Amino acid sequence: MKTVQISLNSIDKVKAFVNTVTQFDYDFDLISGRYTIDAKSIMGIFSLDLSKPIDLAIHVESDEADILEALAPYLVTES
Repeated sequence: MKTVQISLNSIDKVKAFVNTVTQFDYDFDLISGRYTIDAKSIMGIFSLDLSKPIDLAIHVESDEADILEALAPYLVTES
C-alpha cells in the first residue's frame, strides 16, 4: 500500500479524479481525519472537507508508477 496526499479543490477536479481512479482495478481510499471513504465514490468525496489536502491510500502491489503518473495532476507536491 502507498499513501500520497492529493488536492481536490474543485468540482471538475473531483469528477476527473474519480474517472482516473475507476480506470484501475485496485482499491483507493481517501482518509480525512477519522473518515475513510472509497475514492471511487463521488458522493463520498463530497462528504469530505475538500479545502485542504487529503490522504489517498492506494492498495497496490504493482503498477505503482503507472498509477502515480495518472494521479500526477492531483498530487500535492512538498515545497
